[in-house]
Amino acid sequence: MSSVLIIDDEPNIRRMVGALLAAEGFEVRDAPDGATGVRRAAESEPDAILLDLMMPGELDGMATLHKLREAAPDTPVVMMSGRAGLGDAVKATKLGAFNFLEKPLSPEGVLLALASAIELRRARREAKALRAEVGLSGEMVGTSAALQQVRAMIARVADTDARVLITGESGTGKELVAAAIHEASPRRDKPFVRVNCAAIPRDLVESEMFGHEKGAFTGASERRIGRFELANGGTLLLDEVGDLGQEAQAKLLRAIEAKEIERVGGGKPIRVDVRILAATNKDLARAAAEGTFREDLLSRLNVIPLHVPPLRERPDDIPALVRHFSRLHAARAGHAAPRWTDDAIALLTRYRWPGNVRELANVVERLAILHAGGEVTADDVQAVVVIGRDPGAAAPALPDPSRLTQPLSETLDDYERTLITRALSMAGGNVAEAARRLQTDRPNLYRRMRRLGIGGGGE
Repeated sequence: MSSVLIIDDEPNIRRMVGALLAAEGFEVRDAPDGATGVRRAAESEPDAILLDLMMPGELDGMATLHKLREAAPDTPVVMMSGRAGLGDAVKATKLGAFNFLEKPLSPEGVLLALASAIELRRARREAKALRAEVGLSGEMVGTSAALQQVRAMIARVADTDARVLITGESGTGKELVAAAIHEASPRRDKPFVRVNCAAIPRDLVESEMFGHEKGAFTGASERRIGRFELANGGTLLLDEVGDLGQEAQAKLLRAIEAKEIERVGGGKPIRVDVRILAATNKDLARAAAEGTFREDLLSRLNVIPLHVPPLRERPDDIPALVRHFSRLHAARAGHAAPRWTDDAIALLTRYRWPGNVRELANVVERLAILHAGGEVTADDVQAVVVIGRDPGAAAPALPDPSRLTQPLSETLDDYERTLITRALSMAGGNVAEAARRLQTDRPNLYRRMRRLGIGGGGE
């Protein structure tokens, strides 16, 4: 249930809007003045705030908005006023207001504004979770020459609005590079929105990207704001862009060229100001030559190519990454970080890391849990990763049938279990990526994981 805080000195507004929102399933709180509103927002950060511009007392609407940016910086604020001019709306927007509604309020206007604001809140949370998932929390750790080249390219392109195609193997940190470009750009105070093109069902790509109107198709019970609109004024990351189907590619190309989108079921073009970043672990030039990816779309996305090197090409960064991930996990889990022996670090540095930084983060977390506050030795590392194995090896060798000590079905289950757990380890626990490595679909992999008792086998 989404929560909304209404800050307005008019009791009738608080009562009427509160009743409307409660009937729509929102959790509603209210405050009669700015000071109380700021205090309640800090006590329990809501998903969105409705704030009146004209309020008496020590804090008017603008002053309250300024305080809210400090008390609840990630919460979108929708301003309301019956006497505001264009200057007030511009000033409120510069102070960080998400939207501006004129009184008298309409139920449709309030609900649409809040739906958009809450969707933005969700996108911001996803961006934070993404950085935590990558494990670097906004930092690019390491001093290798390869990483320094990436940093230099980020610095050169960040101030522009040029589209950037970020390439590299799975787990190298392409999403982090995109976030770093956004944070260093003039759009840093605007939304950074990511859409995972590989995770969207093909028949819902248009709705996810551009939004839809209520009743546009079966199941569209309410209006939805798409990722392009959510990213308006900011940056949109098209992750795994190489997985888009041909129809979705055509619609994406039109949106980029026209700088406008149209919601599914809507007939009104909507102008959007969005910087496009795209990321892929596929060879899009080959895909274009083979006819599976539009060449004209590739040329639009690939204005600035930026390649993120695999971890095996920057081994000097591994000791710093191990210590960094170890500290991060200890802080999240609330226990002491382990001590890493020189031999353990040396073994980790020798490993070729087919799953790259994501796999390293996964291994470090596992060892940090097993040896919290203790010491991680070379033997401990050897028990988790097989140093020196061929990263291209698809699976362990099956035993000689003449030496089987258990039924064939159990032997095959063990083989399959090893295959899946290895793929999950290489993918850093990402089931979708493990499915791609195993050349199967995600639902099938989930079913096999459940049958074999492998953790995470629930959709």
